Amino acid sequence: MPKRTQLVLNQDVAKLGKLGDLVEVAPGYARNYLVPKKLASPATPGILKQVERRRELERQRQAEFKQQALDQKAAIEKVTNYSISVQAGENEAIFGTVTTQDVADVIKKATNLEIDKRGITIPDISKLGTYEADLKLFSDVSAKVSFQVVAS
Repeated sequence: MPKRTQLVLNQDVAKLGKLGDLVEVAPGYARNYLVPKKLASPATPGILKQVERRRELERQRQAEFKQQALDQKAAIEKVTNYSISVQAGENEAIFGTVTTQDVADVIKKATNLEIDKRGITIPDISKLGTYEADLKLFSDVSAKVSFQVVAS
């Protein structure tokens, strides 16, 4: 009787792997839980080819996303004069705050590119001046954008 059984996961399984992963598990776990619930299927040569094909398609898709992110980075960094208008009081103090959504809106207006506000990191802004924002466009592609906070 084999000590371990190779399976290909049909769904994400907590603490085991993601869809399409090749895993080795105890034969009882495979026979009594994973296969009957259709969470995994036995690793046959045909299924292994399908898994490899799926992985290659995913690699190509990720490469396309990375290229789009690099193109976005170039377009965003080409524009140098981002400006956010806010109400200001005395001593250049601003009313309210500048949010990541404000930065995303300014970038959209200047470059026509949609940037997810969740990927933008800005410092606390309480006065008028020039600040820098970090934009995370892809897992390993980020851009730095300098913008001015001016009185309206």
